[in-house]
Amino acid sequence: QVHLVESGGGSVQAGGSLRLSCTASGYTNSACCLAWFRRVPGKEREGVAAISGDGRTSYADSVKGRFTISQDNGKKIVTLQMNSLTPEDTAMYYCAADGYGLGPFYEYKYWGQGTQVNVSS
Repeated sequence: QVHLVESGGGSVQAGGSLRLSCTASGYTNSACCLAWFRRVPGKEREGVAAISGDGRTSYADSVKGRFTISQDNGKKIVTLQMNSLTPEDTAMYYCAADGYGLGPFYEYKYWGQGTQVNVSS
């Protein structure tokens, strides 16, 4: 059984940084993919960053150059380093597994409960 647990959310001022982590216990698909999505009220979850088993990454245009996704295959941990945060990055962030690239979200099979990120101006 796959179980995803996120950590690292919180509140930060604009320009600051946060690091999100997700432990994907029970996930054995070494090909693809682990990803981070985010959702703001009234909108669908949008793909933020994704990483394949061989380390290929993809990013939403809105976060390119600011966010970095990485993974520790041995420990099944995927992290999202978020720098130069803006209020527009405020959202609930979700870890997802067993999908492809940045989605759409319904193509991902497993989800964590989410961790809130708040960025104040």
